[in-house]
Amino acid sequence: MPTLKGKTALVAGATRGAGRAIAVKLGEAGATVYVTGRTTRSKPSPMQRRETIEETAELVTAAGGHGIGVRVDHTVQREVKQLLERINEEQQGQLDILVNDVWGGDPLSQWGKDIGEHSVEMGLQMQKQAVHSHLITTHYAVPLMKKNMSGLIIEITDGTTQDYRGNVYYSLAKISNIHIAKALAEELKDYHITSLALTPGFLRSEAMLDLFGVTEDNWQEGAKQEKHFIASESPYYIGEALKHLAVDPEVRRFNGMALSTWGLSEIYNFKDADGTQPHWGRYFEKHV
Repeated sequence: MPTLKGKTALVAGATRGAGRAIAVKLGEAGATVYVTGRTTRSKPSPMQRRETIEETAELVTAAGGHGIGVRVDHTVQREVKQLLERINEEQQGQLDILVNDVWGGDPLSQWGKDIGEHSVEMGLQMQKQAVHSHLITTHYAVPLMKKNMSGLIIEITDGTTQDYRGNVYYSLAKISNIHIAKALAEELKDYHITSLALTPGFLRSEAMLDLFGVTEDNWQEGAKQEKHFIASESPYYIGEALKHLAVDPEVRRFNGMALSTWGLSEIYNFKDADGTQPHWGRYFEKHV
């Protein structure tokens, strides 16, 4: 497999879950990876999770890359601007890969409530965290890519269609991520910048493991509480998907598209950390 040695990546929202695994896999391919989030060893975010950006950076370096952890709130323009100025200075103006994975919307989603019942404040905060943050980060990152006439931007989302996702605010956030990717593909095509959206299946994140009281070693036990959990995938599956996209010299064939881990596993033939090849799309059609 081609490597990413000499390449610079920014994974926005890499404290845990998909973002952490993506950062580690990019490091595995040899990239210098800036990993950002709000939780550090000295200051937790409102999510009150134990994972930190320092840990992610260390994992990136251990995998073979160079991990650089930076505490950033991507809804604050000043902090994002300072981050990109730092990357510009430290990497001599080079930014090859941008992954927009900022989310934090799980505690803001009120499932089973329609728009008249759902908290407006929580719904709008979700848009701020999951949509506005992506726009702000891309605004400050794109000039570096335009200067070099190349780049790969990936929006992490949920699903590949515009179908309703059980909550108007959640649907708006995830579909917006897909459209951002499509719109950027049009706006930046003359600069040879590739933009696409990528979705995992049923993601077996650290938070989901905690919810079901299981670990990655015995995760199948979680299916006793949620039967569809049996078709879940670890964060490293989407990490593998993104790594393969990042090293693919023909990645522009996907420009503007919404892709999935299971679909890309058929194209690139990669597997999850446990050696399996989950296919959420096929499972969903049969069982959900």
